[in-house]
Formats: sequence, structure tokens, C-alpha cells
Amino acid sequence: MRTLHFGLRVVDLERSLAFYTAVGYETIGSVPDTPFGSLTMLKLPGDAFVSIELVHDPAGEHKVGVGEQSGEQSVLNHFVIQVESMAATLTELAAHGIEAEAPVSPDGSDDFLTSWLTDPDGNRIELVQWPAGHPDGITGADWTD
Repeated sequence: MRTLHFGLRVVDLERSLAFYTAVGYETIGSVPDTPFGSLTMLKLPGDAFVSIELVHDPAGEHKVGVGEQSGEQSVLNHFVIQVESMAATLTELAAHGIEAEAPVSPDGSDDFLTSWLTDPDGNRIELVQWPAGHPDGITGADWTD
């Protein structure tokens, strides 16, 4: 079993596509008419598969941040994007007018860095530059003494 992708409901599809394209995502395809609205599939250039599905309801029947079944607020805390070079990524984002927080190092090193930005619908995104030799994700080894 593995996570395939997650769907983000967006208010303005063109605005969100401009943001995610500037971050580095590319559009793979779309499904124009579903019960949820239109679906636009995105992936990063180094990924083999779609990782984000932008869900847009032009009629506005489905509200951003409201659960489909319960009507209660659904909350995405954040999602994480691995970057090769934090400095290069922040420079590229700034060139597209996207502001990110100053990077910090969770362990005090110069090569393990995190930064935060927010998409047009208020979703928080954490950028992570792993230290040299670290796997491409969090593993149990990150919690061993």
C-alpha cells in the first residue's frame, strides 16, 4: 500500500495553476466534469506519478475547507516538498513573485533546511532540503538514538 496523491480544493483554478506551476509542478491531465468539479492532475518533474489533484468547482457548490460528507471544516495542516537546493528554490520562487519564509535548520546544520510558503487558498507547504546522504523521505532511522 502507498499514498498515491491528495486532492486540494481550490477557489480559482487559473490562479492555483499559476502558483503550482511557479513552484515547479507540471500539469499531466485533467478530468473536466466530475461530481466534485474539474480535476487537474499535477506532478513534479522528478516524480513518476501525480502527487496533487486540484479540485475546482466553478459553480461554487463545494466550498474550500468544508468536508464533503459532514459539512464540517476539514483541515489540511501542510504538505511537504523535497528540494535539492533550498537557496536555488527560494530564488526561483521569488522570481515568480512567491514569498517563502527564511529557511531554518532543525538540527543546526547547513544542509538540513526547511522553509514555508502558502498557496493562494491558504494551504501551507513545507520545503525540505535533506542533509547529504539522507533518504528521500522520513524513515524510522530518523528516530533512532
